[in-house]
Amino acid sequence: MKSITIKGSKRESVGKKDSKALRNAEKVPCVLYGGEKSVHFSAKEIAFKNLVYTPNVYTAVIELENGETYNAILQDIQFHPVTDRIMHIDFYQIFDDKEITMNIPVILTGNSVGVLNGGALRFNKRRLKVRAIPANLPDTIEADITDLKIGSKLYVTELKNDKFTLLEADNTVVVQVRTSRNATADVEEEGAEEGAEAAE
Repeated sequence: MKSITIKGSKRESVGKKDSKALRNAEKVPCVLYGGEKSVHFSAKEIAFKNLVYTPNVYTAVIELENGETYNAILQDIQFHPVTDRIMHIDFYQIFDDKEITMNIPVILTGNSVGVLNGGALRFNKRRLKVRAIPANLPDTIEADITDLKIGSKLYVTELKNDKFTLLEADNTVVVQVRTSRNATADVEEEGAEEGAEAAE
């Protein structure tokens, strides 16, 4: 999985007054959990742009001015109720040999036969919960919809991979093609019908 580097400074004071001063300086107060002890730090608000405001998922490399470096994932984020500015971020430290859980985006590939014949594509699960060691976390999960006919469904079991574990029920429908008023018979079915008529 790709990562984004966040350069920050360790916080000596963690009170409300200090947090307010940081926000006034366009910095975000943060806390890193998951290690031997919690690490309080701050970073410029603009540093989180590509980590927060994106449909993609990344891990973070937190580099502090004192030379300390941590690998982490974004665990929780608080926004201002009016301005939508970032108020606070919680990170969770990750380690190479320990599995973590993340919601990974699903990317559709191919052109569905059913959609080409007028069916309506329904994308039910745009993200799937995955557990793996950091090195095996995918950036995205590809779902090939080429063979989906009208009425067909693609289940989460069809997207299983040896490198990670999908934490979804086996009967979870990721994407399906439903019929619509403009739908016609699928190409293969039409061909079969035409062949039968010719035989008669």
